[in-house]
Amino acid sequence: MKVKEVAELTGVSIRTLHHYDKIGLLSPAKSAESGYRIYTEENLNTLQQILFFRALDFPLKKIKTIMTSDDYDRLEALEMQRDMLVSKRENIETMLETINKTIKNEKGAYKMSKKEKFEGFDFSQNPYEKEARERWGDKKVNEANRKAAGMTEATQQEMNNIYWELASIRDQDPASAHAQESIKKWYDFLNHHFSTYSLEAFQGLGRMYVEDERFTKNIDQFGEGLAQFMSEAMVVFGNQGK
Repeated sequence: MKVKEVAELTGVSIRTLHHYDKIGLLSPAKSAESGYRIYTEENLNTLQQILFFRALDFPLKKIKTIMTSDDYDRLEALEMQRDMLVSKRENIETMLETINKTIKNEKGAYKMSKKEKFEGFDFSQNPYEKEARERWGDKKVNEANRKAAGMTEATQQEMNNIYWELASIRDQDPASAHAQESIKKWYDFLNHHFSTYSLEAFQGLGRMYVEDERFTKNIDQFGEGLAQFMSEAMVVFGNQGK
């Protein structure tokens, strides 16, 4: 198939297909007869796998690393992608149930408990693990995951309480004594329950809270502007400790 035909079949733009070719992620063969780039059945299989990874928010650089590794196995990757999509679907279904209950609660047709209001928002799991691995390495992330796997309900509540505390003072100066006292609780919590964060890593994490809209959206569930406040407070905290 020619690039235009693949674009029409898959919905992926010609420009995107050319970009995949340029970075060596998906390079079709050149026809000896016409000189056109021709996509084979295997190329289409590769494109399908790329699109599964993209649907799971994997960056192109990471996709290329995975798919060009010596131990890459297509079936194994498909099974992993299926499991990740199932997990994502289950989380979405939980959040849909939460938002439907919230709508009923707003209409006065249902009384939500405090716990129900936050079902589906799982801050104990890091949905940005790929970025974390690239920034801080596998060892630190694996350590954090091992600790997160053993997270108790009490630990989850402790984390939420810190978020609520920070949200309640988010209109204050991030450099104020009160703000710094509260952000230290977040620093101590992360270091105790997840991994060993240097001051620099802690500041880097704070910057991600505002640079990555997914972080911002999740954190701001506790109060609009909380991500920005925490980010600024974390930078100040790191500078004071250096």
